Amino acid sequence: MKRRKDHELPPVIAELGWQYHHLGIPHTTPRRDERHLDALGVYVQGFDTSPYGVEWMRFEPHCRVPEIVRTVPHVAFVVPDLDAALEGRHVLIEPNKPSAGARVAFILHDGAPVELMEFARSRTGRKPGK
Repeated sequence: MKRRKDHELPPVIAELGWQYHHLGIPHTTPRRDERHLDALGVYVQGFDTSPYGVEWMRFEPHCRVPEIVRTVPHVAFVVPDLDAALEGRHVLIEPNKPSAGARVAFILHDGAPVELMEFARSRTGRKPGK
């Protein structure tokens, strides 16, 4: 395995073209201005206001996500092709559509959850951010 140097980007960014999207941090204390996502059984706060893409996540007891996602922070990347990005990886949460135009899945890498996100193409035929 090649070790990357301090100044180098992670291979998923430098070689695969993945883009950082957010950092999800699980917590248990209600936060001001959190939003409840009924279908997922989770409260979220900060994603739409954090200049760094930090999202606080508080899970309801009935939420059916793996324990590791409820307790360990995760990094999320936008990928150009979710199905291709999942190939050969340990999938924690199968691809799903939590909101219009988005498909997401979680993988496990070296004991840490990682969220992969794919967004629908816009009317121009380009994916958002392109």
